[in-house]
Amino acid sequence: MDNSLIGTILIYVWQFFNFAWPIFTWGLIIYILSSWFPALRESSFGEFLGKVYEPLLEPFRRMIPPLGGVLDLSPIILIIIFNLFGRGMNEIFRVIFNWLL
Repeated sequence: MDNSLIGTILIYVWQFFNFAWPIFTWGLIIYILSSWFPALRESSFGEFLGKVYEPLLEPFRRMIPPLGGVLDLSPIILIIIFNLFGRGMNEIFRVIFNWLL
């Protein structure tokens, strides 16, 4: 394959990642805030968010129990990990682009 074709494909993948990743991260924030609104958490949208984010939050909840029985820090840890993952992916794409050009 030609390097320009590979570069073009990688640019589209990178653009899709930079479009979808913030939406995924904001979905987590919406899910966290929905705990303040029980009607939202019990709606079909809230149940969908629960199916997406609960499997990601569960390992952190096992490692870090809630402080005082109420303050759950696992979403904060997951947001930090999401941020680091997004930055790492952008750096990987930047290195690949520099290598191809």
